[in-house]
Amino acid sequence: MAAGNSEVAALAQQGQQRRAEQMSERSRMRSGEVPVVELRDVSKVYGGGTVGLERVSLEIGRGEFIFLVGPTGCGKSTCLRLLMKEIEPSEGELFIAGRSLKVIKRNRVAHLRRNIGNVFQDYKLLPNRTVAANVAYALEVVGQPRSEIRRKVPEIIRLVGLSTKLHNYPDELSGGEQQRVSIARAFVNHPPLLLADEPTGNLDPETSIGIMQLLYRINRTGTTVVVATHDRDMVDKMRRRVVELYEGRVIRDERSGLYSPDESTSEFAIRLRGEFGIGAEGHPN
Repeated sequence: MAAGNSEVAALAQQGQQRRAEQMSERSRMRSGEVPVVELRDVSKVYGGGTVGLERVSLEIGRGEFIFLVGPTGCGKSTCLRLLMKEIEPSEGELFIAGRSLKVIKRNRVAHLRRNIGNVFQDYKLLPNRTVAANVAYALEVVGQPRSEIRRKVPEIIRLVGLSTKLHNYPDELSGGEQQRVSIARAFVNHPPLLLADEPTGNLDPETSIGIMQLLYRINRTGTTVVVATHDRDMVDKMRRRVVELYEGRVIRDERSGLYSPDESTSEFAIRLRGEFGIGAEGHPN
């Protein structure tokens, strides 16, 4: 166990060094531009002593597309929940567009969230509203005039490829179509930051490709996109920035990264056996 802990500590130290170098490089490239997202030495400990994050420092620049990867319970969702101010850090400080979340009062949290698009694994659509009404809802809550809503809703629904589904209800759509509605709702206000928590988790591989292509198109408009995911194939295909977490620590921060870099032959064989349900002796599990 001690050997395992020392290995994790070594990985974390290496990750810190690489991250410091990359953050310095990005700072020079941006010539003082304020990051869209910044975590400074952030830790989160839940009730019972469960560690969500441990001393995480991270910068995400304007227009970046970043994957958060790692095993279940590593801290990916904790990062997103902290940025939405659903939970508070135990230590450290978070900033969005240079503004500390610490100074945002509870009655201003709704205003913060209007500037952050959110895409969920389970879509979270309103079942009694049509596609158009679900997207319009995001504009209604921020007080957009009806004329603007009538203009923007068809435009964004066309962007996600659902022009023929304007008047359908969620239960009349496929999983991929529902996720497209969720993305349209998240992006209709053109937020500077979009967070996606396992957006392809409930979808087949072909549909997942379409969803990631859509998120990439949104990113190309200038929106910073942060995706927490277990989708190994998608991460490897897109080759964007990858931040890997393990037990609440950042152990890797790599530009144009893979889901798991430098995977050995034995590790590949173990993963393949797991994916096909084959035990170590070659028998199905």
